[in-house]
Amino acid sequence: MSRLIKKSLPIPQGTTLTPSAGFLAVKGAKGELKVPVPQGVEVKIEGTELWVTSVAGAASANAGALAGTTWALAKNAIEGATNGFEKILEIEGVGYRAQMEGKTLVLFLGYAQPVKLSLDPGVAVAVEKNIIKIAGIDKDLVGRVAAEIRALKKPEPYKGKGIHYRGEVIRRKVGKKAGAGAAA
Repeated sequence: MSRLIKKSLPIPQGTTLTPSAGFLAVKGAKGELKVPVPQGVEVKIEGTELWVTSVAGAASANAGALAGTTWALAKNAIEGATNGFEKILEIEGVGYRAQMEGKTLVLFLGYAQPVKLSLDPGVAVAVEKNIIKIAGIDKDLVGRVAAEIRALKKPEPYKGKGIHYRGEVIRRKVGKKAGAGAAA
């Protein structure tokens, strides 16, 4: 059984939660999200707190684990609907750059042709110099879009060229010249 379901989730001011058949609708200042509630999991709203519990004697053997997953999804939905999520990517390398053309992100990453990415409607992307900011209310969608962009040109370990998250530490390797002199 999940330990998360022993704690309640606080509902911030201005956020409304509406449980319905199989879903929990979360409406906040930034937008609206729906969280699936599987069978064997119960969602209760008591005042300004949300409780997620597994139903006693549920048919599903993993109802406790599903309750913990539902708790985490509800927490992310509440956070996204009130504040939103943001991922920041940095581009390093000579000639590497990004720009927006309407709803399409165009990346110049040293390939013969620029890479064009059409973006999901739930995500807002802003490009400023060599910094790409990805924002939205759905944590999963923001993270997935950031991972797809990063996967286009992962940072290489010798010079660090490529796309990386802000604050990500890239393990560097010693090059040929430095390695050869140290071995002698």
